Amino acid sequence: MYYAQQHRAPNTLRGYAADWQEFTSWCQARGSQPAPADPAALTGYLTMLADSGAKLGTISRRLSSIRYEHRMRGMVDPTTLPRVMLVWDGIRRDKGHDASQSRPLLLPLLIDALEACPTTRVFKDPKRADEPDLAGARDRALLLVGFVAALRRSELSAMNVTDLDDHELGMVISLPRSKTNQHGPAELVVLPRSSNPARCPVTALTTWLDLAGITDGPVFRGVTKGNRARPGRLNPESINTLVQQAITRTGHNPDGYSAHSLRAGFVTHAHLRGATDRAIARQTRHRSLASVGTYVRVESAWNDNAATNLGL
Repeated sequence: MYYAQQHRAPNTLRGYAADWQEFTSWCQARGSQPAPADPAALTGYLTMLADSGAKLGTISRRLSSIRYEHRMRGMVDPTTLPRVMLVWDGIRRDKGHDASQSRPLLLPLLIDALEACPTTRVFKDPKRADEPDLAGARDRALLLVGFVAALRRSELSAMNVTDLDDHELGMVISLPRSKTNQHGPAELVVLPRSSNPARCPVTALTTWLDLAGITDGPVFRGVTKGNRARPGRLNPESINTLVQQAITRTGHNPDGYSAHSLRAGFVTHAHLRGATDRAIARQTRHRSLASVGTYVRVESAWNDNAATNLGL
């Protein structure tokens, strides 16, 4: 039994248990048995969640918990029954306009976007020699760092040079504040070095900083028409625009994509690569590492971390 329990992280199992208890209580209050779940009861539960304003991610997690409990009991998975799937598809379609449900930027399109970033700036003045295109270098760094580090647009905007530390395996990004960490110690995010320089977030980031002559202050900034880095940081909405422009350059329709597509793309691609929920959570910081000492947090963050197995 001990080894059977190790197939999921303890926090994941606790989440499953809490979700299952909620579904059980909901069923009992309506005189329905939770296992095996009656399709009508399950669709009623899903409808209740959707009508009460639950996000798609929350409803999806509840379905996963119900699926897990039935499978552990050797019962038929009710989430695959036609009636349940029909209602779930309808909920997803109805709530699909939710801004938080940005389309994930997956690896093939990410690579296209990287390759479409301009590399050389040609000036109308014949006396001015061609220069490396700073905006293109910044966009490559923004795309790769945002994807591999699974950062929110607010975190990309707030990043300073002092938040970056070299590591033998790449870099470590220190996030003093984030959406889910307003008062605790800084969260640490690893940025692994890739064997392919064209897809390496560390190479892209250092190239941008070197070309722009940035040694302190904001990491991601605007670029002037004269190909010089501006002093101020990019605001979060500008990062949305830059991601959409990067996708437009590939010839794809940017509708549905945003800065959040980088974070969503990391999670989706990591899942496709076989990463566990715990490994992904180490990078997305859905569970904080704040209680561990600084050195231990840096070193342990590299172990079983989805960012080190992206295949870039």
